[in-house]
Amino acid sequence: MSEPRGKFGVIAAVLAVSVALSRVLGYVREGVISRLLGNGAEVDAYRAAFMLPDLLNYFLAGGALSIAFIPFYTRIRDADGDAAAQRFLAVVMGTTGSLAVAVTIAMWLGADRLVALQFPRFDAEQTELTVRLTRIVLPAQIFFITGGVLRGALMARGHFVAQTLAPLLYNGAIIVCGLLFGAQHGAEGFAWGALLGAALGPFGAAWVESRRVEGLRFGARISFTDASLGSYLVAALPLMLGVTLLTVDEWYDKWFGGLLAAGSIAALGYARVLMQLPVAIVGQAIATAALPTLARLASEGREEELNETLLGALRAGVTLACFGAVAAFVFATPLVRVVYEGGEFTPEDTLRVAGLLAIFAFAVPAWIVQQIAVRGFYARGDTWRPMWLGTVIAALAVVLYFWLGNQYGARGLAAAGAIGMSINAGGTLFLLRALHGGPSLDALARTGTRAVAIAGVSGTVAFVIPPFGTGLVGALLDLAVGGAVFGGLALLGIQAVGDAPQREAVAAVLRRLMRRSRGA
Repeated sequence: MSEPRGKFGVIAAVLAVSVALSRVLGYVREGVISRLLGNGAEVDAYRAAFMLPDLLNYFLAGGALSIAFIPFYTRIRDADGDAAAQRFLAVVMGTTGSLAVAVTIAMWLGADRLVALQFPRFDAEQTELTVRLTRIVLPAQIFFITGGVLRGALMARGHFVAQTLAPLLYNGAIIVCGLLFGAQHGAEGFAWGALLGAALGPFGAAWVESRRVEGLRFGARISFTDASLGSYLVAALPLMLGVTLLTVDEWYDKWFGGLLAAGSIAALGYARVLMQLPVAIVGQAIATAALPTLARLASEGREEELNETLLGALRAGVTLACFGAVAAFVFATPLVRVVYEGGEFTPEDTLRVAGLLAIFAFAVPAWIVQQIAVRGFYARGDTWRPMWLGTVIAALAVVLYFWLGNQYGARGLAAAGAIGMSINAGGTLFLLRALHGGPSLDALARTGTRAVAIAGVSGTVAFVIPPFGTGLVGALLDLAVGGAVFGGLALLGIQAVGDAPQREAVAAVLRRLMRRSRGA
């Protein structure tokens, strides 16, 4: 029973390092954007330009490919062998790729009308810039979608190099192009970087790795009548048609933020990037690493072991999520100052974005729980029911975003996201337990309660430490000293009152660090 959990634990650790590096590059990227472009209408236009590409990616199952694809590909490979799995991969690659090309062309031609429909309060100049940037970044989704298929096949075979490198190359290209062309061409330099990064990272890294894996080759075949493709689309359809707040929270921030003062979309985007650090490092890494293992257990009918493995992933995720949420709240201002402040980004912008980050912090545990818990459905090929739940909650949440955004502006939108995501995550856990008999919600609640208490006490002590100053040096000292106090108290708290899984996780991390230090 411990082998599958141990295996994905190692993979999760590797992916977490990759995600952390990617987030560091993401902060460099956002720092370059903030210092060159500031927090105004141009950044609103830049962020709004990704709406049509995001919609294309979502409704062509770009985000679902490594979720619905991995269990399906695994079953075909186990039942019929490598040749059948390779044929299935080629059909999915060719058919979804051709659809992506066709829809990209249609959106490119209609970008002016589609942008005006989504952002009716943009002035003429801002609308024109958004259309121009949209047409630059739209083709990137072809690489995201086809690369997602190929990375799904690689992960199903236990190969995670492309998944590790993809975000690093993507962010790196945006940074390089922004530095080279941003000062002269503004947001267009960053947009061209996004297109280049998509070709090199999400697609290019997967293509190179696939060349090194025996029995796996890049190929494409268009066939809308293939039986295996039809079965796959039935499984992927709810992920294509349904929506959850994991996706539409950012859409709502952009759509409703576009109705507010200039800079609202930009400020929400800057705060979201910082909030996503613990979400990506913990939730994305654990969920991505766990899915192949959970799919294998489901394929072999080992339900009890699947539930125990999922519970272990959730307990680790909840513990780290609570620490990440409290840290984001306590250190919001110095974080924003270090990452963004300077150039066109003023101290007033820092206070505005930090206030949004402090609200976003309350959503971190829900984001992480949702990402991990929903894999319990996907591993079993059960995609319809969680997506129905998510779609209903996302649709009802529109009223919440509209009302809170109207009443409290950008802060209201951030609060709406935190409330909506918490409802979504709780509903997913209860539905998973009711339909599939696990994981144990009592055990998860006990772990979560201890984590909240430990993180809360540690964060309170760190919060009352007087600030060292208002400049960059002061912010760095705030993070260094406060972070050391917070981390030290959190470790002591886990050892003193944490439960057995929490203490075991900390002990494993410390052993790994000691081995590395001795090896160095």
